[in-house]
Amino acid sequence: MRSPYVDPEAIRRQADGGGYDRGVAYYRGGAVEKVAWDDETGILSAEVRGSGSRPYRCAVRLAPGQPRPILSARCTCPMQVNCKHTVAALLAANSITEGRPTPAGSAAAPAAGRPSRMPESAGPSWRDVLGGAAPTGDAVALALCVDLRQRGRRQSSAWGPRRVEAATPRSILERPHDVVVGLRPFMRSASTGAWVKGSASWDAVRRPGGPFLAAHARWFAELHSIAREVRSLTTYSDLADWLVLDTIESSLLWHHLAAAPTLGIPFIGTSGRRPVRLAGSAHAAVRIDRAPGGGLLLAPQVRIDDEPVDAASVRAIGATGIYRFAVEGEEVSLVLAPAALDPRTRALLAADGPVPVPAEDTAEFWQEHAPRLARRVPIEPGEGVEMPAPPAPALRLRIAHRPNDHVEIDAAWVYAGLAPMPIGSAGGQAEPDRDPEGEAVVEAAVVGAWQAVLDEPFSAATSLEGVAAAEFSVHVLPAWEALEGVRVEITGTPRRYRELTGSPHISVTTVDSPDPDWFDLGVIVTIDGRRIPFTPLFTALSQRRRKLLLADGGYFSIAHPALDRLRELIDEAKDLVEWEAGPRISRYQLALWSDFEDLADEAEPALAWRAAAAALRDVTRVPAAPPPERLRATLRPYQRAGYDWLAFLWQHRLGGILADDMGLGKTLQVLALIARTRETGETRPFLVVAPTSVLSTWAEEAARFAPHLRVHVAGQTSGRSSVPLREAVPLADVIVTSYTLLRLDEDDYTRVEWAGAVLDEAQFAKNPQTRVHRAAKALRADVRFALTGTPLENSLTELWALLSITSPGLFPSARRFREEYVGPIEKGKVPENQEGGAFRAGRLARLRRRIHPLVLRRTKEVVAADLPPKQEQHLHIELSPAHRAAYDTTLQRERQKVLGLLDDLDRNRFIVFRSLTLLRMLSLSPRLVDPASTVASSKLDALLGHLAEVVAEGHRTLVFSQFTSFLDIVAEGLDAAGIAHTRLDGATRRRGEVVEGFRAGDTPVFLISLKAGGFGLTLTEADYVFLLDPWWNPAAEAQAVDRAHRIGQTRTVMVYRLIAAGTIEEKVMALQERKARLFRAVLDDDDLFSRALDADDIRALLEP
Repeated sequence: MRSPYVDPEAIRRQADGGGYDRGVAYYRGGAVEKVAWDDETGILSAEVRGSGSRPYRCAVRLAPGQPRPILSARCTCPMQVNCKHTVAALLAANSITEGRPTPAGSAAAPAAGRPSRMPESAGPSWRDVLGGAAPTGDAVALALCVDLRQRGRRQSSAWGPRRVEAATPRSILERPHDVVVGLRPFMRSASTGAWVKGSASWDAVRRPGGPFLAAHARWFAELHSIAREVRSLTTYSDLADWLVLDTIESSLLWHHLAAAPTLGIPFIGTSGRRPVRLAGSAHAAVRIDRAPGGGLLLAPQVRIDDEPVDAASVRAIGATGIYRFAVEGEEVSLVLAPAALDPRTRALLAADGPVPVPAEDTAEFWQEHAPRLARRVPIEPGEGVEMPAPPAPALRLRIAHRPNDHVEIDAAWVYAGLAPMPIGSAGGQAEPDRDPEGEAVVEAAVVGAWQAVLDEPFSAATSLEGVAAAEFSVHVLPAWEALEGVRVEITGTPRRYRELTGSPHISVTTVDSPDPDWFDLGVIVTIDGRRIPFTPLFTALSQRRRKLLLADGGYFSIAHPALDRLRELIDEAKDLVEWEAGPRISRYQLALWSDFEDLADEAEPALAWRAAAAALRDVTRVPAAPPPERLRATLRPYQRAGYDWLAFLWQHRLGGILADDMGLGKTLQVLALIARTRETGETRPFLVVAPTSVLSTWAEEAARFAPHLRVHVAGQTSGRSSVPLREAVPLADVIVTSYTLLRLDEDDYTRVEWAGAVLDEAQFAKNPQTRVHRAAKALRADVRFALTGTPLENSLTELWALLSITSPGLFPSARRFREEYVGPIEKGKVPENQEGGAFRAGRLARLRRRIHPLVLRRTKEVVAADLPPKQEQHLHIELSPAHRAAYDTTLQRERQKVLGLLDDLDRNRFIVFRSLTLLRMLSLSPRLVDPASTVASSKLDALLGHLAEVVAEGHRTLVFSQFTSFLDIVAEGLDAAGIAHTRLDGATRRRGEVVEGFRAGDTPVFLISLKAGGFGLTLTEADYVFLLDPWWNPAAEAQAVDRAHRIGQTRTVMVYRLIAAGTIEEKVMALQERKARLFRAVLDDDDLFSRALDADDIRALLEP
């Protein structure tokens, strides 16, 4: 694709007149090497040879069809925009668009959108490629004329600038200070071979397509570019072709001059008669001599190639070199040499002889100027001249004291004769007047004194506030004032600060509060006899500050073990958002109060608090309560202890969790408490909330052990019940309802003033996000008790959820509970400065200590010594080949799917657990997944074999499964085997009758779904338990086993867990053990445990 045609008049308007004409010459001379048009961007790009060694790159943005078609024209040449190179590029593009042949060397038609290459006919020759092409016979060589020029004498009648003319030996001797060096190109004469001006000029050598050797022309063009900022001698004469060497500042000059001999470019004088030499290096120094009659003389000393020369004939070339001229008879020689020149050296070289320092000024010279000069230029002292040692730098530190504990510091270096320089600013070569080594010594001492006390970074301008300002004033400022090389200047009125260094003395108190669940907490800290206000101290502790400044100027370190512990206790006692009314402590945080007492030097609790704390400090010292007179049962010792504990909590209106093992008589202990409250005058009813399946159990147990209690079972919603709740409450001592009805009739239940609320199987309310949990918390009851053998099953947050119902002030904030306990204990989140195992163990110990007074748990192994033993056995069932093939096929498919979803487990949780459930079902029977499957269940075959033996020996058996559909298959197998059985699941009606039918009859097998019958039942008539499918919650299985292994059982209970070998069930068993360790660690012993169920757990379930 060709570029659009651009009217030459538009091109002319874009460039100035001279630029257009030169661009035409470049185009005609074949300087355009490449050209390309990009139709998408509308940009014409080209490469055009110029005076440099590399072509310039042009980019012209076009808008075809517009009045001004050229939007922009940029180039990499020094002019950058609208230059001759862009003109040449546009003309070349026009030539290609019109199909006209381009000038030799110009670009051919470009490929669409890509830079074009030169056509073969215009490409480089083999000589160009090899780089050794011999110059054409008519190319002209060039030389650099380096000539001494001299300003002519000014005539009194003349006006304007003085003429500049060639210097002669005589004029140089007469007026050596009028000498300058001029540069211009000379060319070889074709007729005589001599070097002549001819047509060689700076414009001519930079014009493309000229008659000169290309390498020579490029060299001269680059030299002109290096000196392009230098004014020609036009200022002084009409000779515009000379450049002034004296004023060239670029350091590139010397490298460029050194390259000339390799190109065959000689340095010549006018007419070639004056020899010119380029030396390797030169050095300039300053000599200081005593002047006759006093004072000093300053003169330059110059060495060229290590040979001393007369400085009177030396002149500076900018700041990068010198030249020396010498008159030898009728000849004048000239030497050029690179040299680093200081402005003072340049001034001395330009001076008319040595520069005198009057005697009266010598002191100033030695004090202020000589040290600076010595750091910049080598000094050569003359005879009798002794150089004084340079003065050390002084660091001026200005300290400004402002109101409100504010200090501003300004640090600057002070040198004689120089303006102050901020500390930290560049020294050395950047500022040669300074003494970097001396500054470093002083600065190290100043910064060291600062860093020994303060954490803030030190800089030239620093502001300090509060404690930092106090520490600076007490410690840093005196240290600075004692340093050498430091000058301290103080403004403002310094405040008197005092550091308190004594150990803190802590006292704590509690005061009765109008809120019955809270006490006001007082914390008093005293240091060195100074009482520390609590509010700023608490704020500093909460914000993890290092020190605290008091209003009177005293300050002290908070990094003290006693204050660290105080901070921990305060953090635990409150949530920062919820504690706005002032320091408080909940009546449920009695164990926390004990920690305050241990920390404090003095402690004075409120009377009510003292009574509760003294009694609940250890549950083993709970006072015995009189047993209910009308209770028709003899409480076992551990039941009596539990009853005493419940009675004490009731007395102090404190709720709690009775977490006894299943089968230890939690129902009886609560009934005893209710009976006792009735005997002591309580008339309001108790509310018992339980799963639907055990409502009848509460009624039966009450009728058996406390028949005098009036029990009303609310089995229907208020709208459907024949006796609405509002009518039943005045006539009952105990109202028994289900979690479902509590949720549905929440308004009715929360409207009643209950004496107490009891949540049986309280794990049903463990989820804070459910309506059941919120309704339980909203009940208006003096106390709330939770009964559950499994107060936590998967996570500590479940324990917190139950405590938030029974003891709401113990851990008021769920967020802080997660940060303080769940994170470290379950997930291993440990602060960076803490050792992981020790930190987690400490948090676990603290949690157990906090909940100890309000959670009571006894296990059957400890308190029920007369309970017969329980033997558990895992039966690993090998799958038949057909069963194995069905399982493995599904496993491979589901594994790939699940592993791809685990990166976002929360979003994909339903899909993941559906796949896991599918594998669990296949472990039981392929028919659960594909009802049409004819593959037999290996686990069913094994179960039927064991049941045949057990039944034949006269034993009765409980068979549990998560899947009611598998119980259907088991029932079919039992029917086929002629084994009688009964069944309980979520669809069973008249549950009580079904249970009593099994207990009173002789049916050998009871099929039970784990969810419907895994709790609240007493089935001691059975002594064999089969668990058909393991579940990752071990508490659910333990509850199922305890239907048979509980008080009243007289025979050894045999428990069999059927596990399909090589399936997900084996991985579930490993996960069960981790969950069991979680439970034991918090409630039974001091073992630590690992994480809750997460993506890594699921990956482990699917491992081969």
